[in-house]
Amino acid sequence: MSNPVFFTPAGSLNGLGEGTEFVLEGPEARHAVTVKRLAPGEAVDIVDGAGVRMSGTVLEAEAGRLAVSCSSVTVEDRPATRLVLVQALAKGDRDELAIETATELGIDAVIPWQSERSIVRWKGDRAAKAHAKWQSVVTAAAKQARRAWIPEVRAAVDTPALAAAVGAAGLAVILHEDAVRPLRDVIESWQAAGSAEPREILLIVGPEGGISPREVTRLCDRGAATALLGHHVLRSSTAGPAAVVLCSDILGRWRTT
Repeated sequence: MSNPVFFTPAGSLNGLGEGTEFVLEGPEARHAVTVKRLAPGEAVDIVDGAGVRMSGTVLEAEAGRLAVSCSSVTVEDRPATRLVLVQALAKGDRDELAIETATELGIDAVIPWQSERSIVRWKGDRAAKAHAKWQSVVTAAAKQARRAWIPEVRAAVDTPALAAAVGAAGLAVILHEDAVRPLRDVIESWQAAGSAEPREILLIVGPEGGISPREVTRLCDRGAATALLGHHVLRSSTAGPAAVVLCSDILGRWRTT
């Protein structure tokens, strides 16, 4: 079984080596001691959310303080091709469910999208609170999945801003029930023609009412492709995670050797 994971700020693990001691404090330490009830002698991983993972053994466990003896430090590189979920705002917390599951499956970043048919609206103070909630959701999901990277929650976009992002991406795919080409064909064709430079694939998921024809046209005019996930229509909360699974398989992101 893998070690439990607790987060520390990016950069705070720099300079550690075998045998050195690291002290985790604050909410993460309290969670480790009072909720997980870690005790001296138990194995644990401390990660900085930016790819650095320290594995070690608990030396001391007190309220709000966890001392760990470092046994190893590893740096996990970002994938050469990054997957970015563009998730339309949806009612009933389905958008949060989508980003939570996608994080557990390995998404690299998420973009909240205020689409034309989104019932939920991020305005004023609510926008900042909602963005912070999304970041909290992906952080908790990354911890659950024992990831060394916490996905970035980028600024919310409307359709004109998303169109600009599509133009700058390596590939942008609209998951659409009326598409003709399967997602696998779209990804494999792009992969065969791609360069070795770091690239991003935007996976665009609409709200419950679907992406409007006008939005599809606008995004496709900027270079997006439409793709079909399967024979059935998926909810807004499941389409993105399903696409992450398929793309990860095609791109070899889940290979262990």
